[in-house]
Amino acid sequence: MNARVQRSHLAFALLLGFAMVDVSASFAQGGPPASPVHVDEVVEVALSQTAPAVGRVVARKAGPVATRIDGAVAEYLVEVGDRVNEGQPLALIDDSVLAAQQELAAAQLSEAEALIATRRAAVTLADQEMRRIEGLRSSAAFSQARYDDQRQTVVIARAELNEAESAVASARAELELAELNVYYAEVRAPYAGVVTERQSEAGAFLRTGETVVSLVAITELEIQVEVPFMRLNGLTPGTDVDVELADRSLHSAVVRAVIPNEDPRTRTRPVRLLPQFGSVETPLAPGQSVVVRVPIGTPREVLSVAKDAVLPRGGGNQQIFVYEDGQAKLRDIDLGVAVGNRFEVLEGLQAGDLVVVRGNERLRDGQAVMPVNLDPENDPQSAPNTAQSDNQG
Repeated sequence: MNARVQRSHLAFALLLGFAMVDVSASFAQGGPPASPVHVDEVVEVALSQTAPAVGRVVARKAGPVATRIDGAVAEYLVEVGDRVNEGQPLALIDDSVLAAQQELAAAQLSEAEALIATRRAAVTLADQEMRRIEGLRSSAAFSQARYDDQRQTVVIARAELNEAESAVASARAELELAELNVYYAEVRAPYAGVVTERQSEAGAFLRTGETVVSLVAITELEIQVEVPFMRLNGLTPGTDVDVELADRSLHSAVVRAVIPNEDPRTRTRPVRLLPQFGSVETPLAPGQSVVVRVPIGTPREVLSVAKDAVLPRGGGNQQIFVYEDGQAKLRDIDLGVAVGNRFEVLEGLQAGDLVVVRGNERLRDGQAVMPVNLDPENDPQSAPNTAQSDNQG
């Protein structure tokens, strides 16, 4: 037993002792014993009124995965429902022709590289002959015509070398294209996700751009909700809102963007939210409906009282028992909107008042009561400091 539990037991024992003293005193004075009750404090909470709006889960990445080359489907490597990683092969396109084209491109590159070696040797030989003729310029053996012819020979040799170099670059590009087509024969997942549909079967011939599978990224989901334009002021990027799932569980989401595209029929604009759900019993799925509690006003501080304190009595007046000087005093109050498990107090109570929330069904005005849930510091159980109100209007 830890110290906190021991203190709680001690406090309860003290309260029970006081109760016995009160009971003895009451009997000694000829009055009834004090009735045990639970009390709660009237506190201020931040009230944020909201209106429910039906939204849906959407995937940030979803759509068809297409083939980048023409060819027959040789084999499918995935089934509908399979989870795949980014870059994982999904299907194989028959690459027998592509492999032959790759070998041909490699051979053409080798041929072009051999030719360029020959052209470079021809340029070297022409340059050597040109220098030899230039060395005879001061002798009688020098011929201007022969010099001019050799100069043209050098120009032609250099042009043929440039042509050979261009042929090598072209052959290398053809080889890279052939290798890329062979690589594209494996249709790969562009992102991690789940296969939702196979658009073809093995043996079917597909053209470039035709769909092989449909894929959805279930780890990158958002919520889209259509919100009337007059309620967009409370939905700036970064705003936290509550989202309710089909199992009635409440979660948080953050506004990512308000899309500036208004529907002229409904006067609504789409709002995208990033879920901050953590773990949920049933994983989210694109198309799933959710209820978004859209803020419809600026949060304000209101006085609140526990719903259990309000007496279920007929008539227009709402009543409550307030704990004062060991007695339950009946008081008329005026309540506002519901805020979670509490009511807004418009009139009749003040912050710090202690109200009876359990054991108040059969009390009479002025009856002696004894709170049994007060801690050693004489404070009741704490009340929430924030609340929201759903406005169906």
